[in-house]
Amino acid sequence: MSEVAIIGLDLAKRVFQLHGAMADGSVAFRLKLPRARVLDFLASQQRCVVAMEACASAHSWGREIARLGHEVRLIPPIYVKPFVKRQKNDAADAEAISEAASRPTMRFVAVKSEEQQARAMLFRTRDLLVRQRTQLINALRGHLAEHGVVAPTGAAYLNRLAAAISDEKTGLPEPVRQLGTLYLEQIEALSARVNDLDRQMRKVATEADSTRKLQTMPGVGPITAMAIETFAPPMTIFRRSRDFAAWLGLVPRQHSTGGKQRLGATSKMGQRDIRRLLITGAMAVVQHASRKGAPDGSWLGRMLARKPRMLVAIALANKMARGLWAMMTTNKDFKNPATASA
Repeated sequence: MSEVAIIGLDLAKRVFQLHGAMADGSVAFRLKLPRARVLDFLASQQRCVVAMEACASAHSWGREIARLGHEVRLIPPIYVKPFVKRQKNDAADAEAISEAASRPTMRFVAVKSEEQQARAMLFRTRDLLVRQRTQLINALRGHLAEHGVVAPTGAAYLNRLAAAISDEKTGLPEPVRQLGTLYLEQIEALSARVNDLDRQMRKVATEADSTRKLQTMPGVGPITAMAIETFAPPMTIFRRSRDFAAWLGLVPRQHSTGGKQRLGATSKMGQRDIRRLLITGAMAVVQHASRKGAPDGSWLGRMLARKPRMLVAIALANKMARGLWAMMTTNKDFKNPATASA
C-alpha cells in the first residue's frame, strides 16, 4: 500500500468501498470499510489522489479528506459510468472511479466550502417554498373552476380567487369556502416565508463586493448573483467565456460527424439553477426592449426584428454568461449594456 497513487472511494451510507491503484494502474488493494473507519484509514496512507463521485455528501467528505493532506478529485457520475466493467457493484464502481480519475483529460468538480453549501441550502429552500406556493395556487384555481369560478394562471390573479371565496353571491358551497380559506392561509404563510428568505438573500448579496458587481449587469438581480457565487466554480478553471456558457448548458447540442456541423437546441447539460435564472433575466430584458424599443442598430434590436423572443432570450442569456465570466475574471463592473452592438 505504500505505492498507492490513486484511491477510488465509492461513497455510501454505512459501508464504503475503496480501490487503491498504483502509478502504473495495477491494483494495490480492494477494501470495504465502515463509515467510522474511512478517515482513519486514509490518514494512515501516504499522500495521494482520493477520487469520488460528485454527490450530495461528496463535498463534506472532500473537505475532511483534504485536511489529511490528500488531493481530492470529484468526478461527475456520468463521466464515471463508461469505466464500469460489466457488472454493477460497489467494487466495480470504486475501480471505475479510480480509473476515471487517472485520465489526463478528465473534468472534475470543485469541492464546495461550508459557506457555499449553506448559501445553496438557503437558495434551494426558497425555491422549494415557491414551488409549494405555486402548487397550492394551481390546486385552488382548479378546485374553484369546478364550481364555475375561473381565473387566469399566475399568483397575480390570486386576489380574484380570494374575492370569489369571500363573496356570498358566487354561490359556492360552505365546505368549498372553508377549504378555500385554508388554501389561502397556507399560501399567505408560504408567501411570508418566501419574503423573509428574499430579504436574507438580498442581504447576503449586498455583503460581498463580487455579488454587487454582478448586479450591475441588466437582467441580473440579487438572487441570480447569489446563485452564481454559490453554484459556479472559480472562474479561473474556464479558459474562456465560451467554456463558462457551455458549462451552463447555454450552447447548441452538437451531433456532428464527417466534418459536417449539426447543431440543435440548447444542450441544457449544465448548472440548471444559474441557467434558469439567466434565461429569466434575459427574458425580462427582451420584454422591456419589446415594449420600450431597443436602441437603434443594437444587437438586441436586430435580433428582435427577425427572431422569436424566446430564441432571442436564450441568445442573450448566452451573452450574459460570457459577460459575467469577463466581469468576474477581470474584477470589473459591467460597463456596456446588453443592448449594445456586438
